[in-house]
Amino acid sequence: MAIHVLVPGADGRAWYWHRLVPELRARGHETVTMDLPDEDSAGLAEFADAICEAVQVTVGERAGQQRLVVVAQSLGGFSAPLVCGRLPVDELVLVNAMVPVSGESAGQWWENTGQPQARAAYAAASGRDPDAPFDVRADFFHDVPRELTEQAFAAQPPPPPPSALFAEPWPLPRWPEVPTRFLQGREDRFFPLEFQRRVVRERLGLDLEELPGGHLVALSRPRELAELLLST
Repeated sequence: MAIHVLVPGADGRAWYWHRLVPELRARGHETVTMDLPDEDSAGLAEFADAICEAVQVTVGERAGQQRLVVVAQSLGGFSAPLVCGRLPVDELVLVNAMVPVSGESAGQWWENTGQPQARAAYAAASGRDPDAPFDVRADFFHDVPRELTEQAFAAQPPPPPPSALFAEPWPLPRWPEVPTRFLQGREDRFFPLEFQRRVVRERLGLDLEELPGGHLVALSRPRELAELLLST
């Protein structure tokens, strides 16, 4: 059995994982969740500090006694690798995530990878307007149950991700030497499947693992995500 450290994406809230947590616990695994910093000056170091602090507060020394798996959603792909040198991480799992390279900021990642063009091409191929501006309901919540979508929008919206996070170069010289997996939703409209397949191969030398669902698979497909997470 393992401890799964669940790092949210740009939303920054532990709530994103609330449907996955019971699925993992029902299978005998432990979870650690956290809200990430929302101060505009918070950068990658502050995000890594928040992740490590949540692990220390929740499981303490057991983090070195049980298998420790760090799971990162979307923008969490920039911060989660930084904790691998500070915690005894056994496995790093990226879910619909951004994969950085050394010296690249989260702000540069979009054009460097060709994400805008890939998103527009996937929209056109799917019969949607390729020139439509980003819409959080259409791009993120299209396959999330309606009651959860309304719950998310009824709550006070979180502040946008800290601007420092998008300006700061990714500090690691290379990807950490930790076994890494990449899980990708087939219906992700924001980071399309074939776009991610290319990026993951180029930057990590890995083949991604597919599952049904869009960008927010922990909300739309928690059971399938849990089963894939625990499949190795």
